Amino acid sequence: MLKIGDRLPSGKLQEFMEVEGNGCSLGPNTFEIDTLTAGKKIAIFALPGAYTPTCSAQHVPGYVQQAEALRAAGVDEIWCISVNDAFVMGAWGRDQKTAGKVRMMADGSADFTKATGLTLDLTAKGMGLRSQRYSMLVVDGVVKTLNIEGPGKFEVSDAGTMLAQAKAA
Repeated sequence: MLKIGDRLPSGKLQEFMEVEGNGCSLGPNTFEIDTLTAGKKIAIFALPGAYTPTCSAQHVPGYVQQAEALRAAGVDEIWCISVNDAFVMGAWGRDQKTAGKVRMMADGSADFTKATGLTLDLTAKGMGLRSQRYSMLVVDGVVKTLNIEGPGKFEVSDAGTMLAQAKAA
């Protein structure tokens, strides 16, 4: 399992782009994790699924609300990662008004999630393999803080905790 001091696993994530530009076309675009994290401080939070209750009512809105404060604390980007496809993450981002604040990164086949060891098996609930709920502060691809929630909890991966950690980093 991923731990503090580890480098993020290499791989790809997808993001649905609403506006064409900066070499990105409309629709799903694939990005290399190593390239995206190079030389940056990134607040990453992951959750079990788009449009799920805690994720939609608390987790994403908290990071949207704290985006400016996180940037003031030196965070270059904020990512939300979920085992959903880029179309779903794009639609959820529009619904949550994340544009310019939180990048909605799709891990459609759970490759990144499996590589981190932070999977959550929700097969019995009809959701298949998903991500655990967690947050981490990553600097130049290296995990500096890691906050993994207990089953069914939302206590340590929230935006307020991340903001305090970003200020201390």
